[in-house]
Amino acid sequence: MAYQVIARKWRPQKFDDVVGQRGVTQTLRNAISSGRIAQAYVFAGPRGVGKTTTARILARALNCVDGPTPEPCGKCDACLEIAEGRDIDVLELDAATHTKVDNVREVIIAGLAMAPVRDRYKVFLIDEFHQLSNHSFNALLKSIEEPPPHVVFMMATTELAKIPDTILSRSQVFEFRTIGAAAIADQVRTIAKAEKITIDNGAVGLLARAADGSMRDALSALDQVIAFAGEQIAADDVTTVLGLAGRDLLFDAIEAVADERASDLFELAGRFVEAGYDLRLVCRELSRVCRDLLVLAIDSSRFDDAEVAPEGDRDRLRTLVPRFSREDLMRAFDVLSRAEVDIRNASQPRYHLEMALLRWVHLRHLVPLADLIDGLESGVPVERAGGGPVAPPQRRPSSARPLKAKTPRRKAAPPAAAAAVPQAADAPRAAARAESAPAKRSAKAAPASDDDGGDLKRAWLAEVQRAKKFFYGTVVAQAQRIVVDGDRITFTFAPNHRTLQTQLEQNRPWLEKTASELAERKIRVVAEQGTADAPAPTPAPDVTTPAPADESLKAEAMDDAAVQAMLDVFPAVIRGVEEV
Repeated sequence: MAYQVIARKWRPQKFDDVVGQRGVTQTLRNAISSGRIAQAYVFAGPRGVGKTTTARILARALNCVDGPTPEPCGKCDACLEIAEGRDIDVLELDAATHTKVDNVREVIIAGLAMAPVRDRYKVFLIDEFHQLSNHSFNALLKSIEEPPPHVVFMMATTELAKIPDTILSRSQVFEFRTIGAAAIADQVRTIAKAEKITIDNGAVGLLARAADGSMRDALSALDQVIAFAGEQIAADDVTTVLGLAGRDLLFDAIEAVADERASDLFELAGRFVEAGYDLRLVCRELSRVCRDLLVLAIDSSRFDDAEVAPEGDRDRLRTLVPRFSREDLMRAFDVLSRAEVDIRNASQPRYHLEMALLRWVHLRHLVPLADLIDGLESGVPVERAGGGPVAPPQRRPSSARPLKAKTPRRKAAPPAAAAAVPQAADAPRAAARAESAPAKRSAKAAPASDDDGGDLKRAWLAEVQRAKKFFYGTVVAQAQRIVVDGDRITFTFAPNHRTLQTQLEQNRPWLEKTASELAERKIRVVAEQGTADAPAPTPAPDVTTPAPADESLKAEAMDDAAVQAMLDVFPAVIRGVEEV
């Protein structure tokens, strides 16, 4: 007897044999048991996951001598002939070949009225159904909607989106999913044992991962490896036959990145080239390892998951996980994914791989902005994952020019990229150094007042800051004066702060309601325009008041349009001015 490849030899013969598609097979079993048999079925999903196989099993279940039954016997003439593809009442058509409408009319439509020769149902199994022409789809519409009672249509496709909705609405659609690596690995072990093939776990894992969710691809690859290695299969045999990058070499490259051994990366890239690996596949495998490291960094319990951490790789993965931050791994995934695309059309693929690995090393020097600011404020060097400390930047000499406005990020806000404030050509050569108001600043950091305001003022400002932090920092804290006089609270703003005065007026009803509830009497809130020489808001108690020599610089900076635009947008309080 001629040799039969493993994928055909081990094709499922019953619904229970179909791997990874329980939702589909259980639904079909129940439908047959209850007699709810549809006139048309569409089986959609990726390649090699059991669409055509399930359609053949369904045809056997409908035409078995004991049927319709969810458990075809597999021994009667109908079961045997359908399995071998020679039953005259089960017509298997390739839509890629019979694309034209004339073929559809001759083969399908013309034969609908003819009763089955022997079987219970006449089955039309159309593979690659999406490749039919539009005229062919239209010709089938009426036949699929109201076929004779002895006809059942089964259509298999890998591209469900290409099938017209008019066809789908007349059919029951079953979507097949990709098969998990663990399920593929179990099936490979079962088949290898039955075929008396000795295969180690590392080789099984590589076959399962290379299959990318397709059982047929995994079995075809197994057949190929058996032809190369015989009855003893190791992981190296799989990598050699399938052209996969060796896992040890991949881990060596990642360890070189972690150690920042840039010179070794060129050597490792050369080893990938000398081994004859497709460098696109190398980038894909490196990005897969990055993904696995990220999964393990987020959930350490996944070390027991063979799909993420194969048994032979767990020790090296445990060593590498703490050496990379999550940001490192996400940036590396992006770099390697772009390199895979770039290599496709590159005349020198090796150069792109080398640059991608070096870029990964460089990106590991980046530190999250929030950590850097915290380090600057505390004076403690920032540590980056797997590397040494990042020293705070040194301040430039005070004589350096031109000046730039620096506004550190609010602690209560999420990290964001720093942005430079543009300056006009004739802007003064001075700028304000501003610091955002902390979310929990005491009410004692409020703007100046002619009186202490008593308990009402302190309690009211504290409530405003608690309820509306952004409004407090951008409007209330920018007032020149806040005066509490009996039943009236007066805000005084500088002439160039008309926008802030307008924003206060918009929030006046809420401010008056809050103050009235605290004072238990009617309180009015009024906004006034002050003079240009009025005192600026009093800085927080924990900040040293700027020296008188800086007052002229501060006034010069406050008049700058760019600084005022920044203060109108960001919740900042001007604490001091210096030349930088």
